[in-house]
Amino acid sequence: MMTQILDFLSEIKVTQIVDVLIVWWLIYRLFMMIRGTKAITLLRGVGIVVVVKVVSWYFDLSTISWLTDQIINWGVIAMVVIFQPEIRRGLEHLGRSALFKNRANDNDERNLITSLDEAIQYMSKRHIGALITIEMETGLEEYMETGIKIDGDLSSQLLIQTFIPNTPLHDGAVIIKDLRLAVAAAYFPLSDNPMIPKELGTRHRAAVGISEVTDALTIVVSEETGGVTITRNAELMQDLSRDDYMKYLERQLLPDQDGEKQTWLSHFLNGFKQED
Repeated sequence: MMTQILDFLSEIKVTQIVDVLIVWWLIYRLFMMIRGTKAITLLRGVGIVVVVKVVSWYFDLSTISWLTDQIINWGVIAMVVIFQPEIRRGLEHLGRSALFKNRANDNDERNLITSLDEAIQYMSKRHIGALITIEMETGLEEYMETGIKIDGDLSSQLLIQTFIPNTPLHDGAVIIKDLRLAVAAAYFPLSDNPMIPKELGTRHRAAVGISEVTDALTIVVSEETGGVTITRNAELMQDLSRDDYMKYLERQLLPDQDGEKQTWLSHFLNGFKQED
């Protein structure tokens, strides 16, 4: 028995192992991408159709088998339509790979975090509602078009002034792009995730909604309680203390130890351009 196992293992090529590992990694990344979104519910429906197909085939239920065949045949087109946000998000993530990007200067990122912290503390103590979204890898141009263009240097004062109640810009979200306040009064899709606590309002549902279709980092200050919430990748982190959200922002926004350096590919391309 042991000899047979060893013979079987000796026949397996390294490329086959790598092939299987890559497929499992892609499946894992797919599930992580759609975790907490409506797509996971739709995938369960797909699973049910597959189970019905297998059962109908086993028991020779020709009519049910034919119906499930039609669903599966036309399901490919339907899947592209249904999962369009997730597909777009995945392709944009690949297109914006860190292989081609330069990281921002560490001081600029720290100034961003400081401005956010000062604004959050001011608005939280005074129960001023706020919805602040930071563009990460996935572009937010589609949602920026719904807002009012600002394109101003980011500061805590500008953030606070934007969300002062009964002013023209206080409704909707602020979007931060390339360390600048790009737009205000932008509108996001509201999440209908049943796991969101009932006591949370429109701002929180909008924050979860944008996190379901992009990888943006969104900060919410509750108008009712002054509590601070962060959403990203369909994850809702509620009632964070100052230490909690500062640690999270630093972990997500600050370059790592080698982050200030250009990637080898962008360094090569930039050097090639300079020679020209």
